[in-house]
Amino acid sequence: MKLLIATQVVDKNHPILGFFHRWIEEFAKHFEHIHVIALQTGEYDLPKNVTVHSLGKEKGAGRLQRLRTLYSTLYTLRKQYDAVFVHMNPEYIVLSGWWWRLTGKTLGLWYMHKSVDFKLHVAEKFVQHIFTATPESFRLPSKKIHITGHGIDTDVFTPNTNITREEWVLSVGRLMNSKRHDLAIQAAKESGQDIYIVGTGEEETKLKTLAHTLGVRAHFMGALTQQELIPLYRRAGIFIHTSETGSLDKVVLEALACGCPVVTTNMSYHDMPLIVVEPTPKDLSLTIESKTKKNSPQEMVEYVKKHHDLSVLVPRILTVYQRSL
Repeated sequence: MKLLIATQVVDKNHPILGFFHRWIEEFAKHFEHIHVIALQTGEYDLPKNVTVHSLGKEKGAGRLQRLRTLYSTLYTLRKQYDAVFVHMNPEYIVLSGWWWRLTGKTLGLWYMHKSVDFKLHVAEKFVQHIFTATPESFRLPSKKIHITGHGIDTDVFTPNTNITREEWVLSVGRLMNSKRHDLAIQAAKESGQDIYIVGTGEEETKLKTLAHTLGVRAHFMGALTQQELIPLYRRAGIFIHTSETGSLDKVVLEALACGCPVVTTNMSYHDMPLIVVEPTPKDLSLTIESKTKKNSPQEMVEYVKKHHDLSVLVPRILTVYQRSL
């Protein structure tokens, strides 16, 4: 089977979407050939059976030019793939769903976000399959949903027993209001520990001001690649997750895969090997200060491998496509 993947970025060093480079590598193990259409590209090193097509945003191409490139590429490739996998961008389906249906392609969308807008409603009508990690990760009712688990590379995100965990808190995610890094900073104040915050965004100045006002030793690390993140997951005393997005955040699973204890304020995570608390600085700080952890590193790692391993996710997706052809 031949696959077309439509995504936002192909760049293994991208601080947010760099993980998808490994997804493409894993897909390449299971498909005869893969064409990837990306809004922009950076550095990548993919198998020989993968061809990447950029719409040119990295070269300054405007929207109209990118749209022309998209349709030109789709027409050129029209006989070179059997199925389409759109990653997190319903816009591709709004613009091209009619073409893919007209040319008889099996169309699938991977989506994980609480947002349900007009574009998602349109995309749901065109696709045959919707892939998402958990029931909470796709909020639009549909009979097309497949709950597949997430895709964490557990060959990369691994514990290191030679590294001693240190007495500081780690929080990872874009610096935006819904991620509630402010709550994490307040919890660090309550516990008297340093906090390392990874990410960039519009809330950075506000969060730095908050940390300074509270007297918290907050280390703002900026945007890090996955390889740069791994040592932090392995060294942190605890990973604090205060996001209000509702869906299953990839960073939580990455931390668990590295054997890092996790405390979260998301009540829907109750069946995972972590600690769930009320979203208050006091409740979070009590967990941070506690020396007794709910689960062993081995239990954390095994949970991710069983339910959210990338090597398990891709065959699940492939099976769904095979049933449709």
